[in-house]
Amino acid sequence: MSEKGLKHFKLSGAQTILLGFAAMIIVGAFLLMLPISSRSGEWTKISDALFTATSASCVTGLIVYDTWQHWTWFGQIVILSLIQIGGMGVVTMTTLLTKLIGVKIGLRARTTLQEAVAAPNLGEIMKYTRFICIGCVIFEACGALLMSPVFIMEYGPLKGIWLSVFTSISAFCNAGFDLNGSHGAFSSMMPYMDNPVIVITLVLLILTGGLGFLTWMDIRRHGLKFYKYSTQSKIIIVMELILVLVPMVYLWFGEYKGLPLDQRFLASLFQAVTPRTAGFNTTDYNTFSGTGIVMTMILMLIGGAPGSTAGGMKITTVAILFFTMISVFKREKAPAVFKRRITQEAISGAVAVFMLDILITVFGAMFISKIEDIAFLKALFESASAVGTVGLSMGITPTLTIFSKIILILSMYTGRVGGLTLVFAAISRRSTVNKQYPADNIAVG
Repeated sequence: MSEKGLKHFKLSGAQTILLGFAAMIIVGAFLLMLPISSRSGEWTKISDALFTATSASCVTGLIVYDTWQHWTWFGQIVILSLIQIGGMGVVTMTTLLTKLIGVKIGLRARTTLQEAVAAPNLGEIMKYTRFICIGCVIFEACGALLMSPVFIMEYGPLKGIWLSVFTSISAFCNAGFDLNGSHGAFSSMMPYMDNPVIVITLVLLILTGGLGFLTWMDIRRHGLKFYKYSTQSKIIIVMELILVLVPMVYLWFGEYKGLPLDQRFLASLFQAVTPRTAGFNTTDYNTFSGTGIVMTMILMLIGGAPGSTAGGMKITTVAILFFTMISVFKREKAPAVFKRRITQEAISGAVAVFMLDILITVFGAMFISKIEDIAFLKALFESASAVGTVGLSMGITPTLTIFSKIILILSMYTGRVGGLTLVFAAISRRSTVNKQYPADNIAVG
């Protein structure tokens, strides 16, 4: 390729993010295929290794093998590494390592990093990146310390500490992988349903990771002075409270009314929080009513905050759509929240993300339902879990054929990097032609 051609062959920020995740998934799949990664000492099928690597890298949690029963310590370390890098972001980790070895971070790399972590200010991007890395270490270490007495008492020091570290990182990164297979395959957190230490710690880790580092930076700068927070942080905090309390009330009265009060509280709290892309469960979802399943799917698709370890279409997207709907009802010129007008660009982006995620979820479920000849609701649950990078399952993932697994792999990948990122990577340059067609009224509703 000529020098002129090389100059034109430059990856956009979206393309860099996409290729970074793809490269990590391929490397992870290769390592998981090796005999050293499986307890049987045999090669793992490439489709299953690729599925597991994608699920870990995209911090989803859907699995075809029980993590403890199938993977060796080496395999578990590979999975945990993919979770950590996937949670913090490939670009973030690469930038950190580059900085540590003394290489200067150029403007193009800073711009890509800003896009990857949803940072508002390019000038403070390196400071923001350090804040992310330090925050991850602190929160994950605290989570491991809190859970370690429970696991050490049950499994002994070595395995207990490893389970504490693995579970803490998996929870903070909203991944949903667990090592509780000794209680039974795919048991997740069901053995600890009534353990307040494990449940409360996991809830705090999931919410902390899903809140977004920009929100935590606001909290760090302004303390409890809510009025000083950015509009985005205000929306995220209010929406987080609503999306925890409302499902918790429903679960309390709708799904767990037969449990003792202490178990009822812990189960309702945990199952209200975990669908927001965390992937752990203390309840078998096959026991839920249809209403509970649909509510869980809605929470899975909403996800967490922008710039967090969580996936989904993001709570800011849903908030923008809601306030836009209210402004239409009130016949206002533009939607506003906390005395700030929402831009047309934000509204258009929210509509695009919402429609894209819904279409991918529904069509993915239709194909899986037809291929596997299973109930559409079960296929929809699995598809929503993949697109929202959640990892909750009604137990059908291990039984799926290669075609359905490929659909879920693509859904997890799209859900983690973002549908818009995929589109922007394909259309790397903005249109330079500002076409102004004559306006026309089209009936709506």
